[in-house]
Amino acid sequence: MAKLKVAMIGLGMAAGHHARSLLDLSDRIECVAAYSPTAARREAFAAQYPIPTSGDLDAIFEDAKIEAVLILTPPNTHLELVRRAAAAKKHILLEKPLDITFERSETIVHIAKQAGVLFGVVLQNRFRAAVLALDEIVKSGRLGHLVEASAAIRNWRPQSYYDVEGRGTRARDGGGVLLTQGIHTIDLLLSFAGLPQEVASIVRTSPIHSMETEDLVAATFSFQGGAIGTLNATTCAYPGLPDRIELIGTKGTAVFSGDTLQAAFMDGTQIAAGGDNSGSGAGANPMAFGHELHRALIENFCDAIRDGARLRVTGEDALNAHRFIEAILAAGR
Repeated sequence: MAKLKVAMIGLGMAAGHHARSLLDLSDRIECVAAYSPTAARREAFAAQYPIPTSGDLDAIFEDAKIEAVLILTPPNTHLELVRRAAAAKKHILLEKPLDITFERSETIVHIAKQAGVLFGVVLQNRFRAAVLALDEIVKSGRLGHLVEASAAIRNWRPQSYYDVEGRGTRARDGGGVLLTQGIHTIDLLLSFAGLPQEVASIVRTSPIHSMETEDLVAATFSFQGGAIGTLNATTCAYPGLPDRIELIGTKGTAVFSGDTLQAAFMDGTQIAAGGDNSGSGAGANPMAFGHELHRALIENFCDAIRDGARLRVTGEDALNAHRFIEAILAAGR
């Protein structure tokens, strides 16, 4: 089978992980163009990766040989780029979040569906070994009926992170800790427990940061099945702690923390999984982790295009996470 021909759109902070993943998968995927409107970024990228660069976005969308695009640009650019890619009938892998507002995000998912193109979202933590093991535990019913599903996201970002133009603003990023950092763990929590029904929250911007949006959140919520939960999210926790999810069921408890899973059941059995030590990006450097999870996500995206495999992270998944984030922010207001 011919290699899947793709193009990267955007050469910012996340581009390196995607480039390394594509090169690892070069027996199946060929990246024929990496686009940035900025010559300096193209030159810096070309110096590190043997992938052709381009300053011509129109040419990428007009090239019929390119079957899929990886959109890695700031959130406020996503809708227009998805619209163009869908019109060109190209499959789309989009960096999280979908866009800066729920309405724009909903439009993106609708556009891709109407165009009949495959649409995936970069929420790569779905591919952690511990997450895959916990997913199997939940689906098998070993925890029983959930009574609590909670998460803690305790990241650290120095003020210099928010001093970069557009960071932490509604206009470019759409939000703060929830939409930019917390969405990864929120997506995982919802994949295990479903979408909460009732939400109460306190949303703050702490004195640690000078920024437009939130960097400190505490929320409580309930689920349709009767379970309750809490969510704590911040970028104030120096030097950055592992993200954590706790699931308590009528037959046992499972705790996911960083790269590891510990589960204990009332029948006396236990399960331990994960420990891949690939890092998390919870500290000052958001990209301080390996590219293995990105590679797994891109491989799944390729399998879905070529073989009809199930896409592990869909637009609807990302939309649910955004829906929950909107509910938390609204409750805080």
